[in-house]
Amino acid sequence: MHTYTDVSAAMARSLAELCLDRLAMHAPLDRSLTPEQLSAAAGLTVTEKGIGPEEALRLWEHVLAPACLSVDHPRYLSFIPGAPTKASAAFDMLVGASSVYAGTWLEGSGAVYAENQALRWIADLVGMPEGAGGVFVQGGTIGNLSALVAAREAARYRREAAPPRWSVLVTDETHSSVKHALQVVMDVDVVTVPGDERGRLTGSAIRARLAELSDGQADSIFAVVGSAGTTNSGVVDDLAGIAEVARERDWWFHVDGAYGGAGLAAPSVRGLFAGVEHADSFIVDPHKWLFAPYDCCALVYRDPVLARAAHTQKAGYLDPVTVDGEWNPSDFSVQLTRRARGLPFWFSLAVHGTDAYTEAVEQTLRVARGGKELIDAAEHVRLLVEPDLSVLIFERIGWQAADYDRWTARMLAAGFAFVTPTKHAGKSCTRFAIVNPETTVDDLALILDSMK
Repeated sequence: MHTYTDVSAAMARSLAELCLDRLAMHAPLDRSLTPEQLSAAAGLTVTEKGIGPEEALRLWEHVLAPACLSVDHPRYLSFIPGAPTKASAAFDMLVGASSVYAGTWLEGSGAVYAENQALRWIADLVGMPEGAGGVFVQGGTIGNLSALVAAREAARYRREAAPPRWSVLVTDETHSSVKHALQVVMDVDVVTVPGDERGRLTGSAIRARLAELSDGQADSIFAVVGSAGTTNSGVVDDLAGIAEVARERDWWFHVDGAYGGAGLAAPSVRGLFAGVEHADSFIVDPHKWLFAPYDCCALVYRDPVLARAAHTQKAGYLDPVTVDGEWNPSDFSVQLTRRARGLPFWFSLAVHGTDAYTEAVEQTLRVARGGKELIDAAEHVRLLVEPDLSVLIFERIGWQAADYDRWTARMLAAGFAFVTPTKHAGKSCTRFAIVNPETTVDDLALILDSMK
């Protein structure tokens, strides 16, 4: 029988070797397997006596890992990929091995200090004041939910009487996590505002929508959500116009920059985000376009006091960590227990410097512009939305949904590329989400040629 120490030592050595191999090269794109195929190849892995570290690692390396797609592959262009730096990926392994609890200052002050340095850089990009702050959470879903919970609590505090139902303004392109948080988790109504011809939420459209609502419906609104780069088409809302209406109405202005917020680091597109500096809360996922490993969302509040009032959990056993002047990350989101998920991002920022991040984001934008030129010049494809950032949404002229499905499956089976269908204005199409600095214009050209 393996002792705990023997197993731990064997696992540490083998895992270190696997991680070094993974960091040294790009993993193949690979492909998913059916449950039946995995059952036949892996069999029963959790048993009464255990299968030992060697066999468990063998199964992972040779059976299970190859059944997972590598989102940092240069031709993985579906959804929103990730491309963690080697520094952040290596440090993520250290974080996992360190047994650091990062929910409170008392238990993880060093980790919290480092995370807050990274959060400060993001707050500065947004243009938030010196007192701004927040927390790294699991992902955009938890970030959006936490921000909107704080927004509702702030509205309850400011208003003499609460409406029968609360509501929030969004648009059709607002990320699904926002609508899920509002309707399913918070039981809050959603008021949808039509987007403009590119799907952007604008201040003028909000005013027009308000004119259609009754006084009671208008009074029920406590927040508006703007997108700093929509997931499907990559466009930036009219943040300045939204902010103006929010100030007039005393609404909380939340900006979802889960994907596109990283563009704030790039001078070439910085002007698109005018008005973001008025946000009451802002999120960006470093695991998307800021080169951190999963899972990591930065949530920043203009006034953290309001967030702390909404989220601080109270219990006798928590009294020792509720100390004035100490920054407890768990006071700023809906989750209490948390790993130091912002540390790999911090480590990479510290190692490479913020200038390197600016250049990496600019590189992806250059590739996106090159891809747009390829699409514009080709006769068999057509761009559907003029891009703001690094998402290109386009159609293969004459194709239907089944054609896109066959094309996607064929490319993935060959290990060539992973580009999935989507829809725009109810019509099947596809898109490139370019967040990997190692993706090239030549990669995009090869994929476009495969559609002929």
